[in-house]
Amino acid sequence: MFFLVTLISLKAQTDSLPSTFTSPYEAIYNHLNYLQDENHIPAQAAKSLFRGDRSQREINNLAVELKQVLDGSGNFINMDEVPKSAEYYDSLSRRNRYVLTKDFPEIYVQKYGDQWLFSEYSVDQIDRLHKKVFPFGTDKLLNILPNLGTTKYLGLHLWQYLGILILITLGFLIHLIFTVVLRRILFAVLHKYGKIDLANQFLNPVVRPFSLMIIALLASILIPVLQLPPFAATNLILLVHALVPFFATFFFYRLVDILGHYMKRMADRSENTLDDQLVPLVTKVLHVFVVIVGFVAILRGFKFDIWPILTGLSIGGLAFALAAQDTLKNFFGSLMIFIDRPFQIGDWVTSGDVDGTVEEVGFRSTRVRTFRDSVMYVPNSVISNSMVDNHGRRQYRRFYTRLAITYDTPARLVEVFVKGVEEIVQQHPDTRKDYYNIFLNEYGASALEVMLYIFFKVPDWNNELRCRQEIMLEINKLAEHLGVRFAFPTQTLMIEQAPGQKNLTPDYNQTKEEMEEELKSFFNKK
Repeated sequence: MFFLVTLISLKAQTDSLPSTFTSPYEAIYNHLNYLQDENHIPAQAAKSLFRGDRSQREINNLAVELKQVLDGSGNFINMDEVPKSAEYYDSLSRRNRYVLTKDFPEIYVQKYGDQWLFSEYSVDQIDRLHKKVFPFGTDKLLNILPNLGTTKYLGLHLWQYLGILILITLGFLIHLIFTVVLRRILFAVLHKYGKIDLANQFLNPVVRPFSLMIIALLASILIPVLQLPPFAATNLILLVHALVPFFATFFFYRLVDILGHYMKRMADRSENTLDDQLVPLVTKVLHVFVVIVGFVAILRGFKFDIWPILTGLSIGGLAFALAAQDTLKNFFGSLMIFIDRPFQIGDWVTSGDVDGTVEEVGFRSTRVRTFRDSVMYVPNSVISNSMVDNHGRRQYRRFYTRLAITYDTPARLVEVFVKGVEEIVQQHPDTRKDYYNIFLNEYGASALEVMLYIFFKVPDWNNELRCRQEIMLEINKLAEHLGVRFAFPTQTLMIEQAPGQKNLTPDYNQTKEEMEEELKSFFNKK
């Protein structure tokens, strides 16, 4: 009898409540107000929805689900912002319609005749949106947890405290599994296959952000089920939705480190130095990409509208380009270096004051290790527009010097000595045999100068120095064996006429004809 009386009183109360709504404010207020804990009348809240041919029970359930969608997604409806005009007009849709939140543009109230209701299309979308906000069957928990009790403590129901406790426990267990159990298993596997450096350097930094990302993802799924008070739920859901991409950014950043380590190992196995230059560049590009995508995802998690930011960047793009033109020049310079490949990692290059071995080509600068063991950072815009002498691309390494022998060396000995030096070059295993020049080349100030112009076929400077030493030692041995003396700078002071001594000036008394006869005699001797 009591149950029957209660139903009759509720029916009478519902019938006495308003059933028509003349503004968006009235329709939305009716829906939200009559689904509060202290004023829970789903049948009255359902009057704000376009019913169509749905049963009363079905439309009541849809009204409750719509409220759960708004609360579970962290959308707090500020009633002060809802229009109260009966003739409200949306300029975008060009209809009498009001969209509740940007997150769900398909949920809006619309004017039907003289009253405002949640549109027929919006009501059709409620089930789909409900499954989107409460995925993996978590919507079923909404029917289980509230049955555990309705008593409130400090503004929350007992079942909400229980749900928070379950969420914290699950987060702790997941973190424990990933950081302790799974890490030990991965460590054991990697150590078994000899990947000790990979385990020590990269596994620890990856496991922790991955576990925190999973916990944040789990929280983003389960927190909507708790149906916390609107203000707390809105801020907490925003925070969790931002934490997921935050930890994901750290996770993928560390994955790029692992990928870079793997690519570097692969590059070390190949003889081509292009991949040695490409690996650091690709790693930096991926790092920048991960950070940018993560930053945008975090902003979207906090529901920041990124389009004004992008629009502002496009408007200020010219000013930014002018302010950062040196940076852009260096960036495009690095692209030109990569495309033209004037040098590679490990090449010995000379460009202006730069002289050393290339260690790394970055976005902004190229790092060169000088022969003083210092490091020079050369802007890519400078080195890409300068003349670069790449000694590392040489097929042969030139050795040029002059062998100075004394003027009193007989001509026949000079000729034999030159042939001997040529034979030394021919017998050396690392000299170029098809092109060299070894000739008596010049009358110097204090010596006869023999030009030694040869090439070594060696890969680096150390081997070049070794070959130089071997050639020079052999030439010294040859000179000792033949009796050839190397000259050093000397000056001879001659006094043409001294008292009591013969005049040193030759006496040229021959006629031209006699001199020509002497010339014929010289060539006839050969």
